Amino acid sequence: MSDAAAGTPAPPPPSPWERERPARTHVTPVRTPLSRERVVEAAFTVLDRHGLDGLSMRQVAAELGVAVSALYAHVSSKDDLLELMYTRLFAGYAMPAPDPENWQEQLRDFARAWRRRLLSHRDMARIAMAHVPFTAELLPHVEALLAIFRTAGLPDRIAAEAGDLISTYIDGFVLEEGMWQDRAAQHGGASLARPDWREMTGEMQNYFASLPAQDFPNLRALSSLMVTDSSDERFDIGLEIILRGLASYLPGGPANGPAPEGD
Repeated sequence: MSDAAAGTPAPPPPSPWERERPARTHVTPVRTPLSRERVVEAAFTVLDRHGLDGLSMRQVAAELGVAVSALYAHVSSKDDLLELMYTRLFAGYAMPAPDPENWQEQLRDFARAWRRRLLSHRDMARIAMAHVPFTAELLPHVEALLAIFRTAGLPDRIAAEAGDLISTYIDGFVLEEGMWQDRAAQHGGASLARPDWREMTGEMQNYFASLPAQDFPNLRALSSLMVTDSSDERFDIGLEIILRGLASYLPGGPANGPAPEGD
């Protein structure tokens, strides 16, 4: 018995465009090959999510959906991976040609840019402080920084220390910023949570201002200035102290005491 006789309508004939359409076949998604770049990107994802203490080769492998052993074809160890992450922060950044008339402004721009890059990923300051920038990829940046100091006219002994001084200041400042951010995130929403930095700033200022004047005249006098809720302002003031100190070593500058040995 036909479908029509049974009361079931027959299917319509195929349309012209359906007859021209190629038959559907199952397509297996192409897996993106594993590469060093993909490993580093996955490591940044894990770092931002779990922090440095939670960053492991196993977590990176899980993020990529591969076995841990597959990572070692591209990175030799976790330390190697951390160094690659540190180096990646410099990607796309170029130091300017040294300008003896504007060396301080060039260093301000460098310091602010480096701080922004460190803040772009959680715990990156901790990684930076554990890895000296003397890899083949980073040596050109070190060379360019030293060129700014020497072209400005700083004595060699001062120029040799200045880069490390500024880098340590930036790393330490960002490390403190990150610690407070993590602390706020860990206690967020809890009834006994410590206040955030903005709230704590006010509490500390009020506390210093309430101290006995005869015992703590300086803390009272500076109470509204010692602790502020503007990280940008604090960073720039600290940087300015360093730059003015370096400027005092320029020929004719008001440096105190004899020149360091080695000049």
